Amino acid sequence: MWNYERRLEFPVNIKAPNAMLAQAIISQYGGPDGEMGASMRYLSQRYACPYREVAAVLTDIGTEELAHLEMVAAIVHQLTKNLSMEEIEESGFANYYVDHTIGIWPQAAGGVPFNACEFQSKGDIITDLTEDMAADGAIL
Repeated sequence: MWNYERRLEFPVNIKAPNAMLAQAIISQYGGPDGEMGASMRYLSQRYACPYREVAAVLTDIGTEELAHLEMVAAIVHQLTKNLSMEEIEESGFANYYVDHTIGIWPQAAGGVPFNACEFQSKGDIITDLTEDMAADGAIL
């Protein structure tokens, strides 16, 4: 287990709503290279790792990715709260809004929901670490 501090690693303080920006950023939450997939990737791969030290690092990285997930959710929430119906319709946010209102839902910017196909856990340390580097490289 770990200690959870009830504050964001980096505070988010967005002053003005922006549904168009939120639609792009939501992909970093649950899209193909998003934080949800990253956290699940590392936390799943650690179990098959033959080296305790590497498994510990995968655990640390996986929990760090959960912190990123929380920050992205805060960004999307702050970008979408207090939107008027006109802003929702004009920005193209209406389809998301119909299903989730201002709830945070893991999906890609194109509307494809997150699923476990976003990450891999093969049980082979070289394959898994190669996949990790490829996935994190896509984020950079």
